[in-house]
Amino acid sequence: MELESIDRALLAGSFGKAAALAMDILVRYGRVCGAGRFVSITAAHIDACLYHGQSSIDFARRFVELEGRVRVPTTLNVGAVDVVHPEWHCGAPELLGHQRELNGLYARLGCLPTLTCAPYQRRARPSAGEHIAWAESNAIVFANSVLGARTDRYGDFTDLCAALTGRVPLTGLHCEANRQPTRVFKAPEIAATGLPRDLYFAAMGYVLGRLSAGEVPLIRDLPADSTEDELKALGAAGASSGSLALFHAAGITPEATAALSHAVKLNLCEIAISESALCEAIERLCPIAVGETVAAVCLGTPHYSIEEFRKLSHSLEGRKLPFAVEIYVSTSREIAATLKIGADFSALRSSGVKIVVDTCTYVAPVVRGTGAILTTSAKFAHYAPGNLQRRTGLMTLERCLLSAELGKVAPPC
Repeated sequence: MELESIDRALLAGSFGKAAALAMDILVRYGRVCGAGRFVSITAAHIDACLYHGQSSIDFARRFVELEGRVRVPTTLNVGAVDVVHPEWHCGAPELLGHQRELNGLYARLGCLPTLTCAPYQRRARPSAGEHIAWAESNAIVFANSVLGARTDRYGDFTDLCAALTGRVPLTGLHCEANRQPTRVFKAPEIAATGLPRDLYFAAMGYVLGRLSAGEVPLIRDLPADSTEDELKALGAAGASSGSLALFHAAGITPEATAALSHAVKLNLCEIAISESALCEAIERLCPIAVGETVAAVCLGTPHYSIEEFRKLSHSLEGRKLPFAVEIYVSTSREIAATLKIGADFSALRSSGVKIVVDTCTYVAPVVRGTGAILTTSAKFAHYAPGNLQRRTGLMTLERCLLSAELGKVAPPC
């Protein structure tokens, strides 16, 4: 590898022992990836803060002992539990203590205690073309696709090494050549599918991920008014079903015009995604029968945005309360603080809905009782059956709320 003066200085310990150890790990990682050199990053997002066992604590503690400090603004992904509401935790009691300890170690390294899987919902977020080192699958695909920033797929523990050095190997999606589309898909019109918008984007992402694993897809004919929340849902679903890390949406995402020119130049064939494929995806993610007992409704995977909370609060107006089952919504501490004072969220505050912070409910054990868990998230529906050993159903927000009123799965709206 060609090392610049900053890389050699990091390795030599000019920026401390912690940075030297982190850089040594990254050099070995870069050689395995076939990178020829390094590039500077402007930000990092850490997934290693989610407690998976003693190794999670040991790795962070080693860098604390070496007096490490992150060299770029660094945010934290979700943890394993909501330490703000320990009374909701119904898993192993010691998990709370382990997560608190891990949070504290990352704070000592200079990381911001955001504890959100959606760092792109903060005011400070990367611009198009900026190199960053983000972990968390939905954040990676959103940053690359919707923001046009450049990040490869980082995870435990290369994410922390990148933050401690401010450098990453120039490989993967940091490279222009690897960001070009390799497949083209034509999306069906929403009206032709007969699906509500929320199910349409969830299913589109899920199908796209399965059809383009290891590829960079270009999507034509997505609705021109697609919102960030809808693109978030699409990307998160694709990252779950097929490790999607970058997509281009013609007329919507920042690099789509260049991507379309590239696809035309290479004469890439166009694959039509059928209405039936979307319906089959929904059936796969919702193996739940009308009338089944419901244990809870879980929303916010990825974390709910302010706009999603506005829509939820509006949907809660006039409902028969209390709900027959608990409703959990995961979000960041920052957004949760806004909900306590905003006039738009009065119906939400009086509804009894539980706002989970610092984690996601497909990871954290909070749901009690027996029965199915309902969700609007394809990502949740994909992972929760394995993680939580629960029957899970993907459906619209309205159907989720009706089911919460009834305590059993409501018919399709």
